[in-house]
Amino acid sequence: MSITTIDTAIEPRILTGSQAIIESIIAEGTDVMFGYPGGQVIPIYDALYDYTDRIHHVLVRHEQAAVHAAEGYARATGRVGVCMVTSGPGATNAVTGLADAMMDSTPVVLISGQVSASLLGTDSFQETNFVGITQAVTKWNIQVKRAEDIPDAISRAFYIARSGRPGPVVVDITKDAQVARTPFKYSRTENIRSYVSRPEVDIRSIEDAVQLINLSRRPMALVGQGVQLAGAEKELLAFLEKSGMPAASTLLGLSSLPSSHPQNVGMLGMHGNYGPNVKNRECDLLVAIGMRFDDRVTGRVEDFGINAKVVHLEIDPSEVNKLIYADVPVIGDIKDTLPMITERISGGKYEEWIDEFRACYDVEYEKIIREETCPTSGAVRMGEVVHKISTAVRDSAIMVTDVGQHQMMAARYFKYYNPRSIITSGGLGTMGYGLPAAIGAKLGMPGKRVCLFVGDGGFQMNIQELCTILQTRVGVKIILLNNGYLGMVRQWQELFFNERYSFTTLVNPDFSLIAAANGIEYARVEKRDDLDAAIERMFFHDDAFIMEVKVDSGENVFPMVPAGAAVTDIMLE
Repeated sequence: MSITTIDTAIEPRILTGSQAIIESIIAEGTDVMFGYPGGQVIPIYDALYDYTDRIHHVLVRHEQAAVHAAEGYARATGRVGVCMVTSGPGATNAVTGLADAMMDSTPVVLISGQVSASLLGTDSFQETNFVGITQAVTKWNIQVKRAEDIPDAISRAFYIARSGRPGPVVVDITKDAQVARTPFKYSRTENIRSYVSRPEVDIRSIEDAVQLINLSRRPMALVGQGVQLAGAEKELLAFLEKSGMPAASTLLGLSSLPSSHPQNVGMLGMHGNYGPNVKNRECDLLVAIGMRFDDRVTGRVEDFGINAKVVHLEIDPSEVNKLIYADVPVIGDIKDTLPMITERISGGKYEEWIDEFRACYDVEYEKIIREETCPTSGAVRMGEVVHKISTAVRDSAIMVTDVGQHQMMAARYFKYYNPRSIITSGGLGTMGYGLPAAIGAKLGMPGKRVCLFVGDGGFQMNIQELCTILQTRVGVKIILLNNGYLGMVRQWQELFFNERYSFTTLVNPDFSLIAAANGIEYARVEKRDDLDAAIERMFFHDDAFIMEVKVDSGENVFPMVPAGAAVTDIMLE
């Protein structure tokens, strides 16, 4: 493997492998890391003791949470999230977080301790083949057995994690490598010959895409998270404003385009907006920009975009033609390819076409949105809580969610003004993601309000991370939407399993006592009349706050595309 590097050190110093690890991640700009000590990383933690003025280590309460916190940090900042765990169960506890980061293309570097090289393969205490275990859920991984190999391994890890289509990387380091001494000279990797992070653009694909766009009469742009990963939000706006076409977003792509933009027609997919789903069949062109045609977006594949040509802008060739055939694949970094297309298109006028989406929104508003966001009677609704909080924070907040009904409600009714203002588990749908991800997001963006929407089920998956807040004093605002159920599963049981509510009812603890035990301010809302005052109190308080809202236990999320159905079969009730 040939590597092009840039030297950042003048004279080598003699360091332990553990010191080399810390110096290397600092050289990559790491200022916050998340971790949990254990037997096979004690030398690294011992070295870290002398670096507390240069790097903020956050002690989580579970290794899964370390990875999710690093994900939240990465998603909020656009930088690489860093975490560290010990061998054996410490490492295997991190696998869910790695899988989540892999599915959502989140740049994370996980440093794991490992038993000494002489003990590898002997089933020694807390030994696992972590490199073998994580091959399927990482972009790259490596085991380091010599101290002198540590800087190069970490340099490559950061480069691979953040470049091209981002993703998680594991650097597994044996204990003897951590304690051995080595000359230290760090060089940041800028190129790896066998790894193509930015594919060369085929100008013919640009020209073919331009031709389809110029000929289209009913086009729609499908905007994915790839826009934000590429930092191409301005390029997206320029393309949309010149082309004139409507644009819908995937769940993770939502904040790529401001909610108020006149060409923004909403969210795609299973619980997306009515317009972009039902109009899918009428499109003559779909321009997919940094999205991978997830099954939650496409519904029944054979019925997706059946009358449309497809232009697919994507950096990862493996995603092209995986589910949806692309008539014109445009492989490359969309920060490069999108302006090339924008420069060449003639622009169109699609006001009447966009008006058809607005008419669909009006139907959705009357049937669903009005009652969901502005009810006048009955129990408090999840949508109205999200709507009120979004109105209160306007453009100053990052919204983090856990997974479930509240996730879809939050995605639908929160308003997006700035890029990177939604952080949620998309591809893996990981319950327990929200609380640690919110901690990481707040530490990455301390000047932003971070609002976590979480259900009572997902909250308890990683509820121990309230102790991380207790110790670190992270000012996360936690909106606990408590319906007493595993709500999304209950909804499916109601609609598709004859209301047989098998093991989805939750008997919950007194969350006020849990908040008090962790030194966190708390308010409970059971009546609509108390909601505004509780929101005002939460945002007036500088530190972390838990606002528990008792919401309608029988509430369902609509619209909804049933599993296996076409997106045009979307249900409004």
